[in-house]
Amino acid sequence: MSDVATNDVILQAQALSKRFVEGPLDVTVLRDVSLQVQAGDTVAIVGASGSGKSTLLHLLGGLDAASGGDALLMGKNWRSMGATAQGQWRNLHLGFVYQFHHLLPELSALENVAMPLRVRGQSAAVASVAAREVLTSVGLAERLQHRPAELSGGERQRVAVARALVGKPKCVLADEPTGNLDATTAQQVFNLLLSLAQTQQSACVVVTHDTRLAARCKHQYRLELGVLQRF
Repeated sequence: MSDVATNDVILQAQALSKRFVEGPLDVTVLRDVSLQVQAGDTVAIVGASGSGKSTLLHLLGGLDAASGGDALLMGKNWRSMGATAQGQWRNLHLGFVYQFHHLLPELSALENVAMPLRVRGQSAAVASVAAREVLTSVGLAERLQHRPAELSGGERQRVAVARALVGKPKCVLADEPTGNLDATTAQQVFNLLLSLAQTQQSACVVVTHDTRLAARCKHQYRLELGVLQRF
């Protein structure tokens, strides 16, 4: 497959499959999944627990290797890159949000959000300015120096969203980002994720079990028995 990007296509999956084999266990989780995500797209993927939604997200983000097919980000095939190059490409072009915030407990909100930029080699001063700006945009201007343990669940998840967006990624991958939140807070965090992605013209792919949240995305897909279908 060519590594040349097509128009405004940010993320592509072509006939992706994933098979897990361990001893007598032989399970095919994904079967010939194809998907194309363009700049500014919001995409929801729903499905039952264990249907392979998280596995698909990991393949799209180059966090796991496919058994077959290809996944490309910004025209580059994950299979064509070594581990170091993959990490650099992710840092430049992807933001991740998970069900659990994965914030570093010893760091403040500001330091957690600045971390992706520090990994890029930016100075602490420059990274802090960018982190402060995005934290302010998610309504946490008064919580910059608070550590995760000092924040509510909704606030921690907003910090996680800010961290995903601080580097202005071309794509955000969110895996059940509201799964640990009450209904009201879930709506607020989902609103934030979609609106900021749109502001930055980032593509956003969200895995969720909540069909009401999924309906707010531009495109909706269901993953069932390893097959991805639009609905």
